[in-house]
Amino acid sequence: MLVQLDPSLPEPLYRQLRAAIADAIEAGRFAAGELLPSSRALAADLDLSRNTVNMAYQELTAEGFLESIPRVGYAVNRDLRRYLATLPEEKAVPHIDWESRMGDLGDDLPHVVRAPERHTEPYAFVVGEPDVSLFPTAPWMRAMRAAMSDEHIGSSLGDRFDTDDPLLVEMLCKHVLPARGITAAADEVLVTMGSQNGLYLVSLALLDGRKRVAVEEPGYPDARHIFKRRGARLIPVPVDDQGIVVPPDLKRIDLVSVTPSHHYPTNATLSVGRRQQLLAQAETQDFVIVEDDYDSEFRYQGRPTPSLKALDDSGRVIYLGSFSKFLAPGLRLGYVVAEGPLISRLRDLRRYMLRHPPGLLQRTMGLMIEAGDYLRSVRRSRYALKDKWERCVESVDRHVPWDVTLPTGGLSLWLPGPDDFDAVAVTKEALTRGVVVEDGSVCYLQEPAPRNSVRLGFAGTRADAIEPGVAVLGEIIKRHMSALDA
Repeated sequence: MLVQLDPSLPEPLYRQLRAAIADAIEAGRFAAGELLPSSRALAADLDLSRNTVNMAYQELTAEGFLESIPRVGYAVNRDLRRYLATLPEEKAVPHIDWESRMGDLGDDLPHVVRAPERHTEPYAFVVGEPDVSLFPTAPWMRAMRAAMSDEHIGSSLGDRFDTDDPLLVEMLCKHVLPARGITAAADEVLVTMGSQNGLYLVSLALLDGRKRVAVEEPGYPDARHIFKRRGARLIPVPVDDQGIVVPPDLKRIDLVSVTPSHHYPTNATLSVGRRQQLLAQAETQDFVIVEDDYDSEFRYQGRPTPSLKALDDSGRVIYLGSFSKFLAPGLRLGYVVAEGPLISRLRDLRRYMLRHPPGLLQRTMGLMIEAGDYLRSVRRSRYALKDKWERCVESVDRHVPWDVTLPTGGLSLWLPGPDDFDAVAVTKEALTRGVVVEDGSVCYLQEPAPRNSVRLGFAGTRADAIEPGVAVLGEIIKRHMSALDA
């Protein structure tokens, strides 16, 4: 209870305390029937005598603010609402106009909106929703217990100022990045609160109102919001079944943002030829590339394609990685790999934003990788998700009334229909039948945005719910298609 008392005032302290508690009750900071601190506890907190507190409580009881409960203490009078209604109405105090004080975000793009309760629907194909049953609970708890042992507790709980956990950085460089073909030194790695935090830091370091950013169309909405809020001009570049269609002239572009492993949202993999073309143009036309490699672990067919960063000889690729898609979005842990001077700047920016990601999370993750549990968990998740992917692919092929180019990996399917198909209407109707999918219009910059694509996430969906859920979705789609033909 925050109470300010002034012994220099002529009013006795118990009267000051009585007034402070009464004001708090009238302001609604205590609920009817709520117990107040004991006189002993409140006296200790406020450095008062118990007699002073008891006198205040007794006066409040006499006035009807409190009721005394034998052998329990004092509680706010349950009939207080009727008492307060008899008090004269105070003049309303005008509230501050925050809108007039806050600057314009400079961002009029549509937002991805996901109601948190939708994952409870029978057929929840929520994009980005993890399967919590796949979380490696036992290895994670084992690593966390070790992180709190005498050997590691200093690293887990200490203030690292602006540095990262050296164990986690070492494990990234030795065991995680090599799987993507990347060789990096410790000073070329920054730990972040997820890849989106890394993208935000990069935008702070490199973008302003004079810069131009090439983005995939359709593409990742959150990246566009981040770039635009830095004042950058967004240049949409089309995407096909081989990823971004690299234009021959990017001389006036400062940064190209790509998701080459699994394009967001179509899941197309950027072909090797286009990777080489993009890297060559970055060097000759002087721009940098942000590679968001958010779910490269989840490839179910064919051999994995090396990351852009692995093919980069000029240091122009900024690589964003994440543990969130594999483990759980709520952990918020990722990393940036880039040239040392840029990492130093990002570290400085991060220092005054959040200092560093939680030490306990960093040390736990480092220990989990060191023990081999991380890679074992990746393999286990990949096996389970491949089964869901196969079920999803088969169900879409059976129930969706048009041909779909299906990806070799990822955590969702992109289902573009005919140009006149209304995915917005379909997703709304599907929700009334317990089927949660997203329309893809939010992924476009062009206006009006195409409304003909459905996005279906399968990572967090029960395996046995995939086929019946897609069947219901297919039924709704066919009815809408029939209405178009009528």
